[in-house]
Amino acid sequence: MVLRAVKASEPVDYYVLETEQKDRRLVSVFVREGVEQTLMDNVQSALEGANGWRISILPIEATAPKLEEPKPGKEAKSTQATREEIYSDVASGARFDRNFFIMVVLSTIVAAIGLNSDGVAAVIGAMVIAPLLGPVLGFSMGAALGDFAMLKRATVTLAAGIGTALACSLLLSFLLPIDLQSHELMSRAEVRLDGLALAMAAGGAAALSLTRSQSAALVGVMVAAALLPPGAAVGLFMGAGEWALALRACLLLALNVAALILSALIVFRLRRIRPRSWIEQKNANRAVLLNALLSGFVLIVSVALILYLDLGNKVSIG
Repeated sequence: MVLRAVKASEPVDYYVLETEQKDRRLVSVFVREGVEQTLMDNVQSALEGANGWRISILPIEATAPKLEEPKPGKEAKSTQATREEIYSDVASGARFDRNFFIMVVLSTIVAAIGLNSDGVAAVIGAMVIAPLLGPVLGFSMGAALGDFAMLKRATVTLAAGIGTALACSLLLSFLLPIDLQSHELMSRAEVRLDGLALAMAAGGAAALSLTRSQSAALVGVMVAAALLPPGAAVGLFMGAGEWALALRACLLLALNVAALILSALIVFRLRRIRPRSWIEQKNANRAVLLNALLSGFVLIVSVALILYLDLGNKVSIG
């Protein structure tokens, strides 16, 4: 059954090796880019209900002799990481651990100081080291696959990260004289539609980079730009007793979170990141619909408030 599943994916080559254990075999399969997911699904379906098996994906940097061009009508599919590869990458980034906590604290300190001193370089540096990309993608990935364990873990990590940033910046506000003339700080109280466009683009680009097995490091800076500075600004404004400004920055933060999650979720669906079985797909569709409705509701309400209250105007004190 396994060999039949392997042949159905039209591999370039494959072979079967005997092992020291008489009841186990090693099957090595060499396939072209773009058909890895088909192979994974075929083999998993063939082994469903069996125990003691494992599938591992290994990249091939080069091969000789040169591969023949695919026959007409059988051109290679667009390059995309498999569902399992994407899940593994996202799961590691959505985990809340000591390193995540330390990086959030350090990036928040740098961001808060940069915002308060009107230091653009410091704010950019904070966005580079902020680890907030993982939980955002984890939430969207969990919704796309209907994986409620992933959803819960990503939600806890994202909430803990934002909460840590708020608490850290609030503590810093009691140690630093808050400069309400800082352009960097006051701009985080300006809620504009172009900020929504930035967040949507960042979330979509991050998800697309992940599905194409490309580095999302630079895209992570865009995601952090939508989350870390507004989060740090909320704490600074609260410490200064500027509750109106804190609420505006909080609205910007909520708007960006919803936009990031929704755009990443849309890209995952467009790239056909979904469970293998139809039962799991049914649960995934329900989770996608629920999260899309919630994110869309937050976006609509936020946009209405921006337009009605004219929150995009430049904010100045005194």
